[in-house]
Amino acid sequence: MAVTRERFEQGLTYDEYKAQMTRNKERFEENEQTVTFSDDDIRFFTELPQTVHVVVIAEDWCGDVINNVPIIGQLAARTGKLDLRVFLRDQNTDLIDQYLKEGLYRSIPVLVFLDEDFRELGYWIERPAIVNQRQSAMLDDLYANDPIMQGVVRGTSPAEMPEEARTRLTQANSTFRDEIRETAQSEVVREIRELVSNGLAAVA
Repeated sequence: MAVTRERFEQGLTYDEYKAQMTRNKERFEENEQTVTFSDDDIRFFTELPQTVHVVVIAEDWCGDVINNVPIIGQLAARTGKLDLRVFLRDQNTDLIDQYLKEGLYRSIPVLVFLDEDFRELGYWIERPAIVNQRQSAMLDDLYANDPIMQGVVRGTSPAEMPEEARTRLTQANSTFRDEIRETAQSEVVREIRELVSNGLAAVA
């Protein structure tokens, strides 16, 4: 089911989404302040031949939303060429179920890019590929070598882990996010640029 103009306009504006957040709003706004873009990135989006509509599917409890949605929000604010509407995942299953990660998972955020006629240009899910790769390597090392994680099967839900292991995993993920923040931000922008460029070329 295509996203129509009418469906798009039912979403929250970026500011409305922020206003209704009940969790992680401070972290979200801190991330807005740390986003940086190259002059070339700003030029690319500013010089787009048309406004690009962006469906953002999100929830405020999700770490990847807190890390990555501020990037698209700031890109929209600084270039004037991205028109965002945010949809809460759990209240809009008709949308999220069109964009399942690996066809199975309701991973967020999802960014769906649409041209001025609401033709889909492409979509982006969760986090950059390089972050997935590096996080997987970090977790491989953690589970293999950290004494606290011995006996914990990788993939176990944190809720089912011993408290010490759950705390260690949370710390490891937090440290990883801090260490990779700049790389992750630049990769989000690079992947989005490529997606929009290819999408516009395909519908031209």
